[in-house]
Amino acid sequence: MKIGFIGLGNMGAPMAANLAAAGHKVTGFDLVAPCPDGVAKAASAAACSAGKDVVITMLPNGAILRNVAAEIIPAMTAGAALVDCSTVDVESARAVAGLAIAAGLLAVDAPVSGGVGGATAGTLTFMAGGTDAAFAKAAALFEIMGQKAVHCGGSGAGQAAKICNNMILGATMIVTCEAFALADKLGLDRQKMFDVVSTSSGYSWSMNAYCPAPGIGPKSPADNGYKPGFATDLMLKDLRLSQQAAEAVDADTPLGAAATELYRRFVEDEDGKGRDFSAMLPRFEKRHRGD
Repeated sequence: MKIGFIGLGNMGAPMAANLAAAGHKVTGFDLVAPCPDGVAKAASAAACSAGKDVVITMLPNGAILRNVAAEIIPAMTAGAALVDCSTVDVESARAVAGLAIAAGLLAVDAPVSGGVGGATAGTLTFMAGGTDAAFAKAAALFEIMGQKAVHCGGSGAGQAAKICNNMILGATMIVTCEAFALADKLGLDRQKMFDVVSTSSGYSWSMNAYCPAPGIGPKSPADNGYKPGFATDLMLKDLRLSQQAAEAVDADTPLGAAATELYRRFVEDEDGKGRDFSAMLPRFEKRHRGD
């Protein structure tokens, strides 16, 4: 396929490189970042999109997505697919899909899970929203960039799945870190706690696959000084999106709201910015009840 890829940051660059390595003709555009090996550079987002079978975007937020979409949709060829892999608010995803469909394009919102490591290794999970035809057009590319793609429903469903998943992830990581800090104060060995919880009813991805305690369980950012695999800043972004969506549909999400506020404090008022989201553990280690 002839593919345009807009947004060549930490996630977009390896995704575009994997598509090029698989034999697709990939043209890229980014205001700052360089094109990875195998990806030709376009002079503008519109030029990157003209005459392409598929245009993929990986952008920071919904406002930027809307602006880029307004520029590239008129340049795209009818029948082409606009595949947005950004994590943005559901309303923006649906608005952009509506503009694309009105212009005779296929539209997919397909945020990802798996981080930079997954983007590099081609093992991302895609949560996709759009029509069956749109998903089918993008499916072969998802297979190159990831290990799994789930068609979650119509436009916006991919974003809805992503923010619901990450609301769970944020809350479970917090309570996992709280539990380790409590276990320390109770004199319980961390390895023994892991051995019990990881095979018991407290099992979770935060505990078993991404344990926030250094030297416990599979290797994770905790074993690398909490250098980010998934940064606190990005977790806060996703939690805020979850609460924006909850407010829009009048959903009661008290734990999601509490997790959002805890990560806000950690990022904006404490030392969490730029650290992995599992660095909540050293935060709780230093705190006392009522702090």
